[in-house]
Amino acid sequence: MTEPAGSYLSFDNVSRRFGAVTAVDGVTLRIPKGGFVALVGASGSGKSTLLKMVNRLIDPSGGNIVLGGHNVEDIALPALRRRIGYVFQSIGLFPHMDVGQNIAIGPRLSGTSLSPDRIGELLSLVELEPEMTSRMPDELSGGQRQRVGVARALANDPELLLMDEPFGALDPVTRDALGERVLALHREFGLTTVMVTHDMAEALLLADRVLVMDAGRIVADETPAALVAGEGGEVAQALVAVPRHQADRLAELSR
Repeated sequence: MTEPAGSYLSFDNVSRRFGAVTAVDGVTLRIPKGGFVALVGASGSGKSTLLKMVNRLIDPSGGNIVLGGHNVEDIALPALRRRIGYVFQSIGLFPHMDVGQNIAIGPRLSGTSLSPDRIGELLSLVELEPEMTSRMPDELSGGQRQRVGVARALANDPELLLMDEPFGALDPVTRDALGERVLALHREFGLTTVMVTHDMAEALLLADRVLVMDAGRIVADETPAALVAGEGGEVAQALVAVPRHQADRLAELSR
């Protein structure tokens, strides 16, 4: 299967069922190379399931997902995952490995090794000191652990970065700083990024395109500016109303 013109990652009538429950319901979507897309929606709307089908943590019940001109089901799993960096909310650092070993795990599983200098470079990219390479995960703060998670996701020089609620467990200051750093890395390396988040403000501030899911379907596909201007429909505007109401209340406090 070939990729539609102008598309790097595409979903063609993709569905996923778990018994009688349809988690993703006939999603068709095109994402160009270099895009930063946020998937938002209520819990259970299908966001994470859709994301996990890209790197085949979950396989579709129907439809096709095409990455760079090839159906992901036709790409050998190790080769597919070398092309994809994956960051998830639970971070998932191996507690018995130090920071350097955690960062190097992906290349090691692919049969290559990272030099200490390369590990130091990756730590610097996420604004951590290279000297932290010998620290153990339980010696790090939550924000530091998630930065190591981002460094690990970049270790294979991926084309595509998938992030599943990557900042949800962090305090607001750390969350904001790490979000801005991920956006800078996205631009610096020309990544294609898809981020799942339940936080509409985060989606509006980081992404160049926001997809709203409801009951397994994409119900809005808009730019942040269009959503702020009132576009996207009822479900999308209910999500936009939350940060808008918070901003209004803050404005009242400053009067």
